[in-house]
Amino acid sequence: MESFVVIGLGRFGSAVAEKLCQSGHQVLAVDTDEKVVQQMADRVTQAVAGDCQDLDVLRALGVKNMGCAVVAFSNDIGRSILVTLNLKELGVPRIICKARTATHEELLRRIGADQVVFPERESGWNLAQALSNREILNYITLTEGYGIVKLEVPLAWVGKTIGELDIRRHYQVNVIATQRNGENIQPNPDKNYCFQEGDLIYSLGSTETNDRILDLE
Repeated sequence: MESFVVIGLGRFGSAVAEKLCQSGHQVLAVDTDEKVVQQMADRVTQAVAGDCQDLDVLRALGVKNMGCAVVAFSNDIGRSILVTLNLKELGVPRIICKARTATHEELLRRIGADQVVFPERESGWNLAQALSNREILNYITLTEGYGIVKLEVPLAWVGKTIGELDIRRHYQVNVIATQRNGENIQPNPDKNYCFQEGDLIYSLGSTETNDRILDLE
């Protein structure tokens, strides 16, 4: 179990906080809006109303003992930067920030943010990637030019095993999961897994190598 503080309980922050708590982690959720805090009270370990621009507020909440902080708002760039600086001052080992613009991202990185995310932009990229090729059922961006594609197994692979195809060496992708007949996803299929027509696969690789799989008959 890890400990997280999520600062800012808009749609993004609330979703992050709730999911982390559901995954068994200790989550402190903080927002200046008491009404929002009350709504989150039974969804996280602890929900508190407070202004994290005030370093003393963060100290009182014990944020310095948290393993990771998520600055989950981006509408007020100045406030976002000040909160991030406060978290750095307290020595929080990992800080993840939501950014609004490229300039905002650069400023956050310069003051010590370990990771900067653009949830809306990344969701848009994933949708555009999926829409651009009808064979793709879903696309998840991991980093620029690298992601996970969900697609129906190519006919050229049907009746063959992962080992026979030597997929990693020949195609430079990893089949990290499969799904058959709408059943539960099977993670990390071994080399003896034999593909059947209609199987769904999750391919991890670069955009270029995943495109090669899509080009197979």
